[in-house]
Amino acid sequence: MPLTGTAPTFVTVLLRGLLAGLVAGLLAGTFAYVVGEPHVEAAIAIEEAAAHTEPATGGHQHDEDALVSRNGQRGGLFLATALFGAAMGGLLATAWVLLNRRRRTVDDGRSGLLLAGGALLGAVIVPFLKYPPNPPAVGDPATINQRTVTYLLLVVLGLVAVWSGSLGYRSVGAQAPVWLRAAAAVGGFLLVTGVAYVVLPSFQEVPGDFPATLLWSFRLASLGTQVVLWTGIGLLFAALMHRQRAATDARLAG
Repeated sequence: MPLTGTAPTFVTVLLRGLLAGLVAGLLAGTFAYVVGEPHVEAAIAIEEAAAHTEPATGGHQHDEDALVSRNGQRGGLFLATALFGAAMGGLLATAWVLLNRRRRTVDDGRSGLLLAGGALLGAVIVPFLKYPPNPPAVGDPATINQRTVTYLLLVVLGLVAVWSGSLGYRSVGAQAPVWLRAAAAVGGFLLVTGVAYVVLPSFQEVPGDFPATLLWSFRLASLGTQVVLWTGIGLLFAALMHRQRAATDARLAG
């Protein structure tokens, strides 16, 4: 439990979360640009080549219909990841404050890192295993709304699964062996995740002639972007909170 009177204010924590998220978002954008963009370009080339083989009345007018050029999209990538990162950092900071009184460690940085790890597991990895992202030219436009709703639902259920695992870990008791507490945590997590995977529908919309190597290279690059984002948020937020704690303790000792 944190010492009375030494807990940072919500505004202080929020600003550190926003800063950590902003920097992590730029790092994730750089990763996406370097690693992911070549696969996006390759997928777009396949889509355009397929469109050119269709009858003139049924083909897609990509160049004419595009509202934003590819150069604009590349530039917007960094803006999007920076804003998304800042938003996620703000949410992480808010969760840190809300859970502050229930923490079992006085290490502010460690608790922030654990929260970021839980978010990565529940909000990214759980949905990825059920609904991995697809590059351009893959997916039926008629099902986009259904796919979006089910994906967001799985994000929520993934976070519930992480919470369930946390409950399982704490429910065994502090005196129980570590392996038993870990088993309870894994069991609680897998129970919710398994039910979610079974209940939610699956979508098989990848064309049979789409290159499997390109498909999985794109998916892994997308996953890597999220890993960079949440790892960056966790490490930066932990460092900022540890620095805040050290400065506060030094001031009180003085």
